[in-house]
Amino acid sequence: MTRLANIQDMDNDELERSSSRNMRHVSHWETTSDEPEISGRPPTREKVDVTIIGGGYTGLSTALHCCEAGLSAQVLEARKIGFGGSGRNAGLVNPGVWLPPGDVNRRLGNSVSKKFLDCFGRGPDMVFDLIEKHQIQCQATRAGSIHAAHAPRGNRQLKNRWEYWNSIGAPVELLTRDEMAEITGSRAFHGGLLDRRAGTINPMAYCRGLARAAEAAGARIATGAHASLIRRNEKGWMVRTNVADVKSNSIILATNAYTDGLWSGLANCLANIHYFQFATEPLGIEANYILKKGQGIWDTGTIMRSLRKDSKNRLIIGSMGRLIGSVNEGVSSRWAKNQIRRIYPELGSIAFEQAWDGQIAITANHLPHVHKLDEGVYTPIGYNGRGIITGTIFGKAMADILSGKSPDNLPLPLTELKRDWMAPFKEKLYDLVFSANQMAKGSI
Repeated sequence: MTRLANIQDMDNDELERSSSRNMRHVSHWETTSDEPEISGRPPTREKVDVTIIGGGYTGLSTALHCCEAGLSAQVLEARKIGFGGSGRNAGLVNPGVWLPPGDVNRRLGNSVSKKFLDCFGRGPDMVFDLIEKHQIQCQATRAGSIHAAHAPRGNRQLKNRWEYWNSIGAPVELLTRDEMAEITGSRAFHGGLLDRRAGTINPMAYCRGLARAAEAAGARIATGAHASLIRRNEKGWMVRTNVADVKSNSIILATNAYTDGLWSGLANCLANIHYFQFATEPLGIEANYILKKGQGIWDTGTIMRSLRKDSKNRLIIGSMGRLIGSVNEGVSSRWAKNQIRRIYPELGSIAFEQAWDGQIAITANHLPHVHKLDEGVYTPIGYNGRGIITGTIFGKAMADILSGKSPDNLPLPLTELKRDWMAPFKEKLYDLVFSANQMAKGSI
């Protein structure tokens, strides 16, 4: 109870300040990106087919695919490309969603869930095909990802996932504890599910590469262009920014977890949680035994952790919750050091180079949605921790709709905007529980 009381006494503003001290860069991925930053150009004064608000995976995939379909596109990014969740991602290109396939089936029904899971099962193919096509320099590795059993009971969940994916011929493999130790270099995991469709990337570099490809296809990208008003008129839509007004036939709101009050009620349809990460200093060849083929890990814990290496043998570890403290001091740093010490005790004392956090949009049913907000206005939203493939897939889907294809081709049916009245309570509860978890496990 003392720890919970301490967390409750921490003012949210102080938590924000502790995180912001580490935000000179969006994330480790920004400082290690081989793709240069996209500076953008001022918004066009001419009317375009589509205005896209948000310069992350969704917005840039939409812009790229719209231009390839012959539509003119203007991207408006309030800060810089990849500033939101896209540049703060863990970089695991996983198929499917967090929910087990059985839960997806129960929530969507057989026919819709099959179409959705088929599409999202192929999600990594779409990402890696774009990387190859546009020669995106994002340190892409496609050796699979591992869903790790954090405890013996986690193996039951993994078996259920394996049964579905195996039944449709997906290249998935259940791993014993000994096999996990061989692949990961640690005996801390009790089993695993290796999904060979998956891989890892530098998520900021992928985002910048999409922007480069979109510009080459003809899209205009404006950074530092904050949209403050959307208005409909007899000729279409107008988006007011701090730079210029942009006129278009259609609008895609591609802001996901960083949605604000630009469209009334949109931010109230989901709850946002934080996800924090730490990157160690390069560990050298002594760490080659750790995830030696480059897989990333996400585990079965209720409060999920992720683990991977980058191209310089840095370990990147993360979990649900805010970044509390700084890169080498405070609650989050102690948590990260203790977790690495438990998983790889032979590493001894380690130091971190960077720490950061970002936001994840959680919907009431833990599935993404595509809302039609008005005639010609759409938003894909609520990615529930699967931003890379979801943003890429839905960007293409938005371009398909705008170029005249039927909404029936979407991975999910269009839905009406619906407020989640429990979202504010959920956000506070999640924040409390995740912070308490950091404090508890950081003191072990």
